[in-house]
Amino acid sequence: MKKLILIAIAMIAIQVSAQDSKERPNKERSAKMEKLQDVTPEEMASLQTKKMTLQLGLNESQQKEIQKINLENAKDRKAKMEARKAQKANGTITKPSKEEQLKMMNERLDNQIEMKEKMKKILNDEQFAKWEKQQQEVNKKREEMPKRGNK
Repeated sequence: MKKLILIAIAMIAIQVSAQDSKERPNKERSAKMEKLQDVTPEEMASLQTKKMTLQLGLNESQQKEIQKINLENAKDRKAKMEARKAQKANGTITKPSKEEQLKMMNERLDNQIEMKEKMKKILNDEQFAKWEKQQQEVNKKREEMPKRGNK
């Protein structure tokens, strides 16, 4: 009888710890997102440009051009974030239809293609190869992340 109780307790403990680990990434992500909401697009672009400078060894002219691109992207992301935040506050946020999802996916892929072309013009071959490898790793991590709302 004691063995059965111990086995039951062990199974419950395993189940509880497994559920906790599934929820933790979303909590950590939420905390990071809250911190980033107060960052201006200019600050975000500057941080991203500095990271790229360290990773890719950018020179001054490359830094200036990439800073412009990063600032443009940061402003777009901030505007979209504010729009989602307003929808959430109003309670008007809805699940996008299949057509809207397709449109968003096409828009995202078009932006990636455009970014790749811009980076190809700015970076040398070695830097571009490093940047592409980093983008593939980021995309791989993004695909592996748990989807929101699937609890």
